[in-house]
Amino acid sequence: MNQPRTAETAVDDVVSCLALNKSLDDRAILRGIDLTIASGEFVAILGNNGAGKTTLLKMLATLSMPTSGELRLFGQLVPRHAAAARARLGLIGHQSMLYRDLTARENLLFFGRLYGVNNVGNRADELLSWVGMSSRADDAVRTFSRGMTQRIAIARALIHDPDILLADEPFAGLDVAGADAVERLLSAQHQAGKTVVLVNHDVGQSLRLAQRVLLLRGGRLAVDQPARLNDLQDLHHQLSQPVGRG
Repeated sequence: MNQPRTAETAVDDVVSCLALNKSLDDRAILRGIDLTIASGEFVAILGNNGAGKTTLLKMLATLSMPTSGELRLFGQLVPRHAAAARARLGLIGHQSMLYRDLTARENLLFFGRLYGVNNVGNRADELLSWVGMSSRADDAVRTFSRGMTQRIAIARALIHDPDILLADEPFAGLDVAGADAVERLLSAQHQAGKTVVLVNHDVGQSLRLAQRVLLLRGGRLAVDQPARLNDLQDLHHQLSQPVGRG
């Protein structure tokens, strides 16, 4: 497992977690997470239901705070500098976070203005073209399929050109064509030099997309290794192991 690096020596780390713990109602959700993610990495987080994947992503998104331990984003401590970090993050969650009665363009204009994006109209049109939705730009989101809605959700997450894209099960409920489109969009962000952190239940898909895989089991970081397709069987085996106590 990779050893954690300090914020002082790891100037390229955009995420640094040291002995990170999270508890809810006296129940441990995350336990002793030591983790660094470098600028430009594509990291996939795997684990069974209840392993702590979404909780970890919410903490990286500054939507949930550690119970103990240290979290730094862009070298700055959270929660002290959470607002500054949040301006550099893009989040694709379980919900699209779009206004269904607004058009695709209106949604992007709304969120772009919240972030103070310059030339927001041009930026919205650029993203609509990039996600292949220019022809539906003036249609209400409520008329879109799940896959089309997810494309606009990605555009929303990217409207302010964030340094990190956090994606929580972005393929859930998509058909093959929709999933392929989202794969291409995530890969394009990585190729553009952005950091991508993906929570996903599909091991094979994660190994195809990511440079590095993390596996959470019982709230602990059980695996941290490069993403190699020949590790597919071993990772499935790791997922099938009972969760140890303690």
